[in-house]
Amino acid sequence: MGVPMIHSLWADPSHVRGAVDERGVCPRWRRALRGGEVTLALVRHVIPRSAPVMRLHLHLLSDSTGETLETIAKAALAQYDDVETIRHFWPMVRSEAHLQRILHEIAQNPGLVLFTLVNPETRATLEAQCRALGLPAVAPLDPVTDALSALLGQTAKARPGRQHALDAAYFARVEAIQFTIAHDDGIAPEDWEEADIVLAGVSRSSKTPTSIYLANRGYKTANIPIVMEVPPPPALFQLKRPLVVGLTTSAERLVQVRRNRLLSLNQAPETAYVDQDSVAREVAFARRLFNDRGWPVIDVTRRSIEETAAAIIALVQERRAEP
Repeated sequence: MGVPMIHSLWADPSHVRGAVDERGVCPRWRRALRGGEVTLALVRHVIPRSAPVMRLHLHLLSDSTGETLETIAKAALAQYDDVETIRHFWPMVRSEAHLQRILHEIAQNPGLVLFTLVNPETRATLEAQCRALGLPAVAPLDPVTDALSALLGQTAKARPGRQHALDAAYFARVEAIQFTIAHDDGIAPEDWEEADIVLAGVSRSSKTPTSIYLANRGYKTANIPIVMEVPPPPALFQLKRPLVVGLTTSAERLVQVRRNRLLSLNQAPETAYVDQDSVAREVAFARRLFNDRGWPVIDVTRRSIEETAAAIIALVQERRAEP
């Protein structure tokens, strides 16, 4: 009797309308399941499946670190769903011999080729081989360099990795990283006047990772946890040079983050640290403190570290532009 039942399911569209239970089965099918007339596996074939996942081989070739290519590729791929990307990363490509080994791998795993190669001979070889293989090869920086050349009346220098030169900006970034690491979590408040940015916020409001990201952008950053029972050091309220920014988040999100943190440390997940009411009071206390001091506040609930840092950098630049 199973086969006729299956045919009737396909023939009558009413069987696929309405709500389904936790197994993905309509109420009208439950009786058939209990009666043994059709199996759950067969019924599930009636439910439309999600779109298939596409697989893409992505080859990233750079004559430097490849950081720029990775950023471009990540930003572009974020616009597409259901894509399984297999990345083949090839940095420091500066010789024909190295390129030939890579071309063999590309032929074995055909896909999209993105490259930043300034050597004209190496670049010409790559483009010719990709054409022979019928593969797209894209140089994403070309439109930018072409536009700059036209506006500046200069030809690009074609020097690989020039943006990573050991210049004054590089050493300033190293100094910023060292300062930030040494002034994490409220350490050495007597040095905070040397900072560019001071971040304040309750525990687990992304202060440390945001500080590290800002340091990599060249900003000396200190951070201080706001705890209701422990007043901040007086130095925090006397700062003149640094921009003090308050980081806040929703109590619900903060409870989730803190509970996951406790579980990762194999500690009891139910304490005042994750109590909803206690956390809500803690967040409200921090917000009042920020407002009383007139500090800019950024809600990190739905922001990535990069987005939070970008908002902070915009505040710093706005402040520096003021007379």
